[in-house]
Amino acid sequence: MDKTFTLEIVTPTKVVGKEEVVHVKAPGVAGYFGVLYNHAPFLTALKVGVIEARTPAGMRYYATSGGFCEVMENQMKILVETAEPAGEIDIERAKQARDRAMARLEQHTPDIDVPRAQASLARAMNRIQVAELH
Repeated sequence: MDKTFTLEIVTPTKVVGKEEVVHVKAPGVAGYFGVLYNHAPFLTALKVGVIEARTPAGMRYYATSGGFCEVMENQMKILVETAEPAGEIDIERAKQARDRAMARLEQHTPDIDVPRAQASLARAMNRIQVAELH
């Protein structure tokens, strides 16, 4: 039997998930990384991406906008601005956000905050990708 450890995903407003997992893959700023039982202590920043958690009951997917991850003593705590389980993502709302961001980027006017629109587009595309994993 696979050994498990505790994964807790927390946003400023709630605990999105807390459960025993076998493996977690997360979007670190230097690239995706994996964590297993008895991982060495570890702290890193996260970027927009997919958190994949393999539990004894199956796979769980979360869309995240980035934050921080700490691994210590068989506990992995992910502190992020946003995290949504794949099954709770409103795919139509995410597609509308994608379309709005793309329209802003296509305008090429000086009043458009390009980095903000690019970040909005990345978050929307990530949410769509994660929702399709469900």
